Amino acid sequence: MSDAAQATAAEVRAAAEAVKTALDRHLAAVEGRTGEDDPDVYEAFNELAAAAEAYDELLYDTYDEVTPFEIPGTEDGLPPYAGPAEPSALSVLIRRDYAVVEPQRLLAQAQRVADLDADSAAGELPGAGDVGGSAHAALGVLFGEFEPDEIASRHKEFGLEEGDSTLWVTAVDEPADAGEWLEAPFEAVDPQRVVCRFDVSAVFDEDLDDGLDLIPDIEDELEPDELEPLDSDR
Repeated sequence: MSDAAQATAAEVRAAAEAVKTALDRHLAAVEGRTGEDDPDVYEAFNELAAAAEAYDELLYDTYDEVTPFEIPGTEDGLPPYAGPAEPSALSVLIRRDYAVVEPQRLLAQAQRVADLDADSAAGELPGAGDVGGSAHAALGVLFGEFEPDEIASRHKEFGLEEGDSTLWVTAVDEPADAGEWLEAPFEAVDPQRVVCRFDVSAVFDEDLDDGLDLIPDIEDELEPDELEPLDSDR
């Protein structure tokens, strides 16, 4: 083997070690997470994804082999970042999709809110007077009463089903003046100023489910009384 080949093989080995280090760091971050949106977990995830991608590329270039796992990419459709290296201001854009799967539950929950707050400011929410018979009015009441994060965590209570969601953190030159962009809040988004983004989609879960086909079915090897019921919430 030539010196050049030896150097390439050493690079592959170093990339593999980097994956191991990133994997340990990610596990430590997950074990010590402080909440659902712990930034340390996100950072460790991104480091692990980058290390795995680098290893996969070197492995393929050197040995014409690939790894058996794939980490969903979230920035493939974005151009290279061209914003400031040290952003002094930022704008966070969030999109969450829902399907109304239980209209009657939606109407009932909105009516409950309207009834409880009939004599307060909540009684002036858009459509509150017609909340019991209109999904449009019911949504106006619920999203006017509850913060978007609370809707996200309690969506099933409101008859909703989660779809895809995405969060973009973009760098801006300076904070906007009060009311400056409210007429068209999503009009001027520069993809080259996206510092980072985080996506959630059932597509990622489907990719994982496809891999489960490779796992032997243990039910064929166990007696019925040896099987434990699964928690329906998991």
